[in-house]
Amino acid sequence: MPLREWQRKLRAVTLKVLHVDTERGWRGGERQALWLAQELARRGHTSVIAARVGEPLAGRASAVGVPVADCSPVTELDPLAAWRLRRLIRAWQIDVVHAHTAHAIAVAAFATSGMRVPLVVSRRVDFALRNNAGTRWKYGRASVIVAISRAVAGVLERSGISAEQIRVIPDGVDVARVVTPASRDVLSSLGVPASAPLVVQVAQLVGHKDPVNFVRAIARARSLVPALHALLVGDGPLRGEVEREVHALGLDDVVHIAGYRQDADALLAAADVACLSSREEGMGSVLLDALAFGLPIAATRAGGIPEVIVDGECGVLADAKNPTALGDAIARLLTDNALNARVRANARGRAAEFSVERMTDRTLAVYEEVVSGTGRDSRTDAANS
Repeated sequence: MPLREWQRKLRAVTLKVLHVDTERGWRGGERQALWLAQELARRGHTSVIAARVGEPLAGRASAVGVPVADCSPVTELDPLAAWRLRRLIRAWQIDVVHAHTAHAIAVAAFATSGMRVPLVVSRRVDFALRNNAGTRWKYGRASVIVAISRAVAGVLERSGISAEQIRVIPDGVDVARVVTPASRDVLSSLGVPASAPLVVQVAQLVGHKDPVNFVRAIARARSLVPALHALLVGDGPLRGEVEREVHALGLDDVVHIAGYRQDADALLAAADVACLSSREEGMGSVLLDALAFGLPIAATRAGGIPEVIVDGECGVLADAKNPTALGDAIARLLTDNALNARVRANARGRAAEFSVERMTDRTLAVYEEVVSGTGRDSRTDAANS
């Protein structure tokens, strides 16, 4: 049967997808996995999420009615975790396994080995792959590798992955959700004065997000906008280093480190300017939230960020690792009324280009491609493997 005819037939039936995400905590990848699972369910497909029970993804998926199975590997090649996934694939007659994070790939690859159930892998960061046999094996098991930006796709190709194996599907954002900005009382509890222009960055305090760059950029911006305050929402191993830099620059009463917060969206929505200071970035899905909230954005040109933010149209970009330029971008957005109005006017329209619905359309096309490539009888093969 010709491929196009097969794809038309496939769209008339439902798919059963197993999403594997073994991360701890709640970050962009986990939210993308949940949004995808929910949108697939809305369209009549079945999604099961394999995640660590007790972690936010499992809890939030259960709360919205997405079936959850425990997947808590001790190591990437945990045979017991892989065996349990294999049983799950058989029990649910899964059509596609989708590993959403780097640590989930190995256990998903191990679980599907020898089965005719295709494996789809998401790559969310613009780091080079490790050059070892294990990495080559687990990525080689994937029918398709989904890169969230052209920048990530380029890194994969330079790491030895064939371009034919890669599909670029940007992250999505729920443009219909309503988020109420954090109240002045909440901001005050974090040290932010009621009248202060506020810059908010929501990001882990890890190396590739370069939070020290953010602190230095705030120092520069405050020299131009003296009333400015900043809120850094997130936690991580660099917290101590960030706190020392804040103190060294005399910003103890200006840069407020909120740590991990469940109300991160509300805090971001309260910003006058959203910021992302990364030196490496797959795409920066938090920028999609900022666009959906209609916020001016100051960010670096790291990785896939320029694929999201059109410089001067829906934000202002600066070179990575250049806090002076990033600080100047923040100050411009706070002081140039015409620029501020233009980027606000364009923000939500730009966000709509990255809607969850569009992301799901593109992902479904990949699922259809890999299932048609293995044959619809994969359900029977999975049950009998």
